[in-house]
Amino acid sequence: MNTKIEKITSFLIENEVDMTFITNPTMLDYLTGLAIDPHERIAGLMIFKNDRLPALFTPALEVAKAQEKTSGFDVFGYVDSENPWEVVKAHLGGTAVKKIAIDFVDITMAKVEGLRSVFADVKFVDIAPLVQRMRLIKSADEIEKMKIAGDFADKCFEIGFNYANPERTESDVVAKIEYEMKRMGVPQMSFETIVLSGARAANPHGEPEEVKIEANKLLLFDLGVMKNGYASDATRTISIGKPSEFDAEIHKIVLEAQLAALDFIKPGVSAIEVDKVARDVITKAGYGEYFNHRLGHGIGMDVHEYPSIGGSEDIIIEKGMCFSDEPGIYIPGKVGVRIEDCLYVTDSGCETFTHTNKDLMIF
Repeated sequence: MNTKIEKITSFLIENEVDMTFITNPTMLDYLTGLAIDPHERIAGLMIFKNDRLPALFTPALEVAKAQEKTSGFDVFGYVDSENPWEVVKAHLGGTAVKKIAIDFVDITMAKVEGLRSVFADVKFVDIAPLVQRMRLIKSADEIEKMKIAGDFADKCFEIGFNYANPERTESDVVAKIEYEMKRMGVPQMSFETIVLSGARAANPHGEPEEVKIEANKLLLFDLGVMKNGYASDATRTISIGKPSEFDAEIHKIVLEAQLAALDFIKPGVSAIEVDKVARDVITKAGYGEYFNHRLGHGIGMDVHEYPSIGGSEDIIIEKGMCFSDEPGIYIPGKVGVRIEDCLYVTDSGCETFTHTNKDLMIF
């Protein structure tokens, strides 16, 4: 049996839970190898505490793909004219269902109420901590796939840096990067590519617009791709023409903070400590109030996943964890700088997935 399924089955037995109903598309892919987006329709994975074959429930138009891409699952589906919850109940053939494990972080109330409509007095148990833990430590194969995604992010930077100039807009540069990625066989970006010029980069999640790139100002790139089911995410800030001494100094501080965290990361330290190492550099330089987000986030099959590095929940760093290191300084009306690499933790430190130069390059 799939070892991932075995872990969940053990959880069900230990907690006297009858079955799961897992609906997150990424988790379906992680557990079964089936990559689909059911959109507004219902897809779910049912794993049982007894010896019953795990069941994979999809819209009818995905059944053939599910049968082709997976093995060891009882695949069944429903057409749009049917009530999916009634189909699930009928397929289980009278199996007693009193407790269902669901992902409290992910599942919608509509799906919860759908299950309640066919399983009277059902109780729900949160399986989120288990599946988060399962995905926390990446295998060697997963890390290799993330290295490939990281290589494509480096290619994005090369394309964008060489294409950007004051005659082009932020949107022009985004379009060029994404077009070239499609030509290279990348199915999609891992999030909306960000290219922001000058003071516009002071918004950490600003959106590129049809505005010309400013000469002698910094230009921020935040981007990543999805490749082989895994994400990359990286940020670089360059200068288009000669930067001011102030902008160059801000870049220097952010880079020092980013490198300090990279040097500190190793098994046994805490996520809060990692965040503090970078934050202390920026605070000591007098810009602590302008570093207004956590240091990083987990990455894998999703571009943002557990754990939070510097969030409210602390966690001890372990070998095989993958997350971002992305300090920034954002001074409204003046400048925004962020430098980011995602990384994997090794026996004694960490290695980054991206390798583009982080010094302040001038184009």
